[in-house]
Amino acid sequence: MMTGEEYIESLRLQQKEVYFMGQRVENVVDHPAMRPHINSAAVTYRLATDPEYNDLASATSHLTGRKINRWTHVPQNQEDLVKKAMMLRAAGQITGTCFQRCVGMDGLITLYSVTWEMDQKLGTDYHERFKTFLIETQDHDYMTDGAMTDPKGDRSKRPSDQHDPDLYVRVVEKREEGIIVRGAKMHQTGAINSHQILVMPGTAMTPADADYAVSFAVPADAPGLIYVFGRQVNDSRKWEGTIDQGNPTYGVVGGEAMIIFDDVFVPWERVFMCGETEFAGTLVERFASYHRQNYGACKSGNLDVLIGAAVAVADMHGVAKAGHVKDKLAEMAHLVETMYSGALACSYHCSSFGCGTAFVDPVLANASKYNTARYYPEVTRLAQDIAGGFIATLPSEQELENPRVASFIHKYYKTGENVDPIDRIKMGRLIENMTGSTPIVECMHGAGSPQAQRVVIQRLIRWQDKRKLAEEIVREEQEESAWKPSNC
Repeated sequence: MMTGEEYIESLRLQQKEVYFMGQRVENVVDHPAMRPHINSAAVTYRLATDPEYNDLASATSHLTGRKINRWTHVPQNQEDLVKKAMMLRAAGQITGTCFQRCVGMDGLITLYSVTWEMDQKLGTDYHERFKTFLIETQDHDYMTDGAMTDPKGDRSKRPSDQHDPDLYVRVVEKREEGIIVRGAKMHQTGAINSHQILVMPGTAMTPADADYAVSFAVPADAPGLIYVFGRQVNDSRKWEGTIDQGNPTYGVVGGEAMIIFDDVFVPWERVFMCGETEFAGTLVERFASYHRQNYGACKSGNLDVLIGAAVAVADMHGVAKAGHVKDKLAEMAHLVETMYSGALACSYHCSSFGCGTAFVDPVLANASKYNTARYYPEVTRLAQDIAGGFIATLPSEQELENPRVASFIHKYYKTGENVDPIDRIKMGRLIENMTGSTPIVECMHGAGSPQAQRVVIQRLIRWQDKRKLAEEIVREEQEESAWKPSNC
């Protein structure tokens, strides 16, 4: 396993083609817009090698018996799934933001079982290829970008019906030694600081979409890969100073980028699906359940930080003992623990696939993510309510060096005899950072929009079993022998 420092240094060996604000970025490691996200991802390495956390953040590979980073592990039992959730909350508490490695982790977990099932039914050798790839990933402790979201074009049309055939990643040529792929993946968290890209189909497919039913892995600096790093609200603060960033060490959300596949070559040994459309939907739904498990855990960790900031500001303002403030803090804590309980519940209420991989309960995982999308914005609203309007009108940190006004800022932002006004400003900036539009949008649509969770819940809930429960209750006479517990 790599340390956090070794992970950061390993990125210097890559030669990615990255663009930001119209310019090519030759050094992503030290670029001020990108370094905070790299620091956040490095926490996933720090945890695995920290004696306090390594029981959560490391595991034993079921393939090699070697100790590995849990972010490369395929869960084998209930304990693995529970530790995954606990690990995510811990990382969220440390960073206060996205640490980016979850999508790749869930892609590894999902493809392990899906490739096994493909081989069982179709006689392919995808699973053996994938196991070789997974062992290499574990042994080198690679950070994997899980690339699923396509541009999609007209959402009412299938991939093969789009006006532009490249709006979903597709195979454009098959060669004896491999395939050529073209297209793009959008909103890719941590892409510019990953070691490898793991592509998966982003939707269920019909036989007409065979060219789009493709999964593969390539090095993150493979020829033909182009990255366009996205802008975030107030991101220019990253190169203007420190205090105004709010979270200068770890940034906001996950440093998303668009990845362009400009006729990228993939050798057959790194191809894990190629035309098997009947398994595309299975892969997407299975991945979604694992990834929606995460949100109840990682976002609860993030919101633990936000609650702490609200407590600090309330104390600085002298209102910590006010009844309405205590009520709001209690509500924030209640919502956060509800989010986390969903992540734990779907982990404890698990099952196993034929290959031995443990699987979260899909209904509870989707319910957990749905709750997170609803509760996260409410917790941020309450934090803003407690903090007050000063978080929206704070002066630039550059004014702290302005000899004409600096003393006045210290004077008028001091709320009590023992309150440091700079500490108050820093805490206000952190609340501004965590309650702005970028983290709320990411929480809403990351791992699928709320409508996606509603669709899964509507399809998987056993409605008629619930009806039978009610019908049994209202029967005039009940036979004791007819009573049966039902998991519906």
